[in-house]
Amino acid sequence: MKPQCMLYCGTSSNDDGDGGERERETTLSTTGTTSGWDSTNKEHSGTVKQVENVVYQGPTALKMTQIYDSSYTGRYHSEVVKNNVYKRGDTGFYGFAFRLQENWQFSPAQSYNIAQFIADFGDTGCDDYMPSSMVWLVGDQLYTRVKQGSICTQKTVTFPSLATVSAGVWHKVEIQATWKSDGTGQYKLWLDGNKLLDKREIATTIDDDRAFQFRVGLYANGWHDDKGMKGTQGTRSVWYDEIAAGTVFADADPDQW
Repeated sequence: MKPQCMLYCGTSSNDDGDGGERERETTLSTTGTTSGWDSTNKEHSGTVKQVENVVYQGPTALKMTQIYDSSYTGRYHSEVVKNNVYKRGDTGFYGFAFRLQENWQFSPAQSYNIAQFIADFGDTGCDDYMPSSMVWLVGDQLYTRVKQGSICTQKTVTFPSLATVSAGVWHKVEIQATWKSDGTGQYKLWLDGNKLLDKREIATTIDDDRAFQFRVGLYANGWHDDKGMKGTQGTRSVWYDEIAAGTVFADADPDQW
């Protein structure tokens, strides 16, 4: 039986997640299910399905699929969405397990996003929905980023080629972030238990206090941004399990549940 997983934004200063002055929390009733989310984002022919045949732990996982359409000019999201996961000033730990389909075509390389933090800035006149941090693949390489500056003067800081991922096997990702816009933040990322990134004393979000969502799923952003699909694999599926956020690293690491 999978444990309940807390989505919580507090404050902490180290990998143990000590502290907790700011408390804003919501709860996922379980992981690997379509229930417990604030919304599901399925664009065009995309699907989000709860499945039992491919799982990381427990009885179920989520299968996200997108299908390329050369006549379609919109975006390709297949994601589950949790609202109010962080605001500027918070520290949190976030995690998920993912598995690419066994025949995933890595070459020619194109971008496929697998998780993001995002908020609606439509009232600013400078952007609509804007992601701060994202986690994505280019070919078989894992990337992440932070966003700095303001909504009208954005600066993207990308951390490329952090590790090589494989198709047909489960990988797990954990992120620790202190969300600051003044250069006092931190941003760390682990893959399969190995710390790949440890950035401190940096800006990790823009200078705005609105709440960001946590979206996990397949966003085939390269199809839209490149105005076409590279390669021949027009149907892409990614499985997800054990999606979490919390106040300490163990909250985001399913192997410690």
